[in-house]
Amino acid sequence: MQRWRGLEDIPQDWGRSVVTIGSYDGVHRGHQLIIGRAVERARELGVPAVVVTFDPHPSEVVRPGSHPPLLAPHHRRAELMAGLGVDALLILPFTTEFSKLSPADFVVKVLVDKLHARVVVEGPNFRFGHKAAGNVDFLAELGRTYDYEVDLVDLYVSGSAGGGEPFSSTLTRRLVAEGDVTGAAEILGRPHRVEGVVVRGAQRGRELGFPTANVETLPHTAVPADGVYAGWLHAQGEAMPAAISVGTNPQFDGTERTVEAYAIDRVGLDLYGLHVAVDFLAFVRGQAKFDSVESLLVAMAADVKRSRELVEAAGRA
Repeated sequence: MQRWRGLEDIPQDWGRSVVTIGSYDGVHRGHQLIIGRAVERARELGVPAVVVTFDPHPSEVVRPGSHPPLLAPHHRRAELMAGLGVDALLILPFTTEFSKLSPADFVVKVLVDKLHARVVVEGPNFRFGHKAAGNVDFLAELGRTYDYEVDLVDLYVSGSAGGGEPFSSTLTRRLVAEGDVTGAAEILGRPHRVEGVVVRGAQRGRELGFPTANVETLPHTAVPADGVYAGWLHAQGEAMPAAISVGTNPQFDGTERTVEAYAIDRVGLDLYGLHVAVDFLAFVRGQAKFDSVESLLVAMAADVKRSRELVEAAGRA
């Protein structure tokens, strides 16, 4: 899959293509319907499928300080989109100047002049251009002028997550924040993941016999609620069953919120300085402060036992 950062990266000889535009944070099951339809149309027409997205999130530029917690960094979204068959990903730097483009100017500068769109695939609530003034009806109206078709996809998907609410990035972020990683996984179609570099912490886990990888998460990461979770630690191409702790470590009066993963049944791991990923499979228990270190150790052993059982029941990562 080709990856472009800005309009100037698009090859000058780029031909017609099928395009879909959106933030696509998380590439959840609703997003997968739209992207999958774009790929399907592209294959039918014998042209590439292109996803257009933005960095930073538009809300951060329009309303500074409102950047939502991210379900997936751009490189992870790119991996997921490539897995769906996308041929090219265009990440547009979302600046104040860019945010002022009128809907018509956006269509001409991006879809017509650069990507030569033949089909634009979107959901019914798609908005674009300055102050989100453009909608799918206006997009289709411009298509009659600029020779592209608009293909609307009903992305309504729901299940048990969130009590049956339609799947969305907003709902997924809420469930993650509440610690409902099982519900989040239903929407995403896979476990929620956080990534970052392993850094040195207080090393209390090592002293207690449960050495953990202290993950310095990427900026704006959607981190689950404080507590203990079962999941996987991905490092050096390997997925290791893990018991994961999120929180401030109240047993030792900690104040900094951390994500720490204990690789179950693994000895002698040295992951310092490595970029790793942590997948959250299931909630085990909430964060707690115990009467003694001995009581904490008993709880940790139980956490590991329960995490092992949950991962084994789930099968491969």
